[in-house]
Amino acid sequence: MAARVVAIIAGLSVAGLVIGPVIAVLLRAETFSGFGPADWQALRFTLVQALLSAALSVLFAIPLARALARRRFVGRGLLVALLGAPFILPVIVAVLGLLAVFGQSGLLNRVLSPLGAPQLQIYGLQGVLVAHVFFNLPLATRLFLQGWLAVPGEQFRLAASLGMGPRAMWRAIEWPLLKRIAPGAFAVIFVICLSSFAVALTLGGGPRATTLELAIYQSVRFDFDLGRAAALGLVQLALALAAGLVALRVASVPVAARGLDRMVPRWDGQGKGARMLDGVWIVVAAVFLLIPLAMVVLNGASGILTLGGSVWVSAAHSLAVALGSTVLCLAWALPLTTRWGEWLGLSGIALSPLVLGIGLFLIVRPFTNPFELALYVTATVNAFVSLPFVLRILRPEAEAIRADYGRLGGALGLSDWAWLRWVLLPRLKRPLGFAAGLTAALSMGDLGVIALFADPDRATLPLKIYQLMGAYRMEQAAGGALLLLLLSLSLFWAFDRGGRVGA
Repeated sequence: MAARVVAIIAGLSVAGLVIGPVIAVLLRAETFSGFGPADWQALRFTLVQALLSAALSVLFAIPLARALARRRFVGRGLLVALLGAPFILPVIVAVLGLLAVFGQSGLLNRVLSPLGAPQLQIYGLQGVLVAHVFFNLPLATRLFLQGWLAVPGEQFRLAASLGMGPRAMWRAIEWPLLKRIAPGAFAVIFVICLSSFAVALTLGGGPRATTLELAIYQSVRFDFDLGRAAALGLVQLALALAAGLVALRVASVPVAARGLDRMVPRWDGQGKGARMLDGVWIVVAAVFLLIPLAMVVLNGASGILTLGGSVWVSAAHSLAVALGSTVLCLAWALPLTTRWGEWLGLSGIALSPLVLGIGLFLIVRPFTNPFELALYVTATVNAFVSLPFVLRILRPEAEAIRADYGRLGGALGLSDWAWLRWVLLPRLKRPLGFAAGLTAALSMGDLGVIALFADPDRATLPLKIYQLMGAYRMEQAAGGALLLLLLSLSLFWAFDRGGRVGA
């Protein structure tokens, strides 16, 4: 009974966190006829960059995943593992790495300049696309790679015994696979890029490259036009809900192929041309993903020694926010590891963090100064945004534990506390550690709501790095980025490792 009460309280608190800010935004919103040319331009750019980012990520991921699926080489496992790194990589760190490679004084321009080639421009639509492909190409590749590896080996052996060439194998095996996975991958990445804020903030490059999220931020931070920000937030919410429903619709197509789970050698793609083409894709992708990270480490190694005291204070703020959001997210997630709880948690994907932040701003403004609550609001929003991922990690394990031990626990008369302490938590230790590490890393690197509320005394490390970049103190910004990268990865490793030890 107590567990049911806790679950109801957790569900009501999450629902209240969604409904309350949305109602506050609705009450404040102006009519849509007040939209100006800049607002419609932001809407158009948001849709264009999201469509192009999703399309490029999916198109480049297909040959890369195909190459990884049919090639075995030294370091393949490490490369596949590194494909998950951009998901927990702080956005501001990745942006600095991309600037070090593609920026005006970046690595590529230093190579091209002596050759008389025109300089590359990273700001504007092209910069937003490069950054989004950097983040989402690994995600799309992992989705396609899992699909390719799930194809029964017997299908490839049968295709070889029938003498199928590359075109026939494409029509019979690979094209049906892509039709199942590509629409869902495209929709998921489109949803992610739709709510892009930090990338547009740092690489947007002017009014013609402004997303809705960035327009909301500018309305609140610079114009203090809450009515316009609320109206933009409603448009953003409608787009996110529509795209999220489409993503759920097209991503739920079952895979029909079955096999005997035997490792069967691949006969396809053994020609010299195919091997060379696969090698090119793998090398280009590795360079594109790893060089920016290497540049962050190289540039930050000297800058980290010159960091001022304010940067370390900001780092302490980020650690406090990350730990607070992790505790809050797990407190929500543990009682909600049910089907209805996961559906409720999905609102964290549909609701824009900035819309949520504006709603909370409007709610607390009559009672206190919202800027004094910047860190608390940021921790709450980060926990809410991480909740869908944490529930997706915990729910399958929790349901399996309840199915295996629920009747036995009832027969023994275990109280809810005893069930939690002796049965559920020990067996959830491994996924709990991974979920906590993921939440802490995502929160540590977030540059979203904090940009709305924070003043210099309450800045987090990502916001401090952005401020250093705006002041052209690039050496210190690089040092702060390296510090942020180390802290984010350390938090993820510590929680994940803690969950695996003795599990």
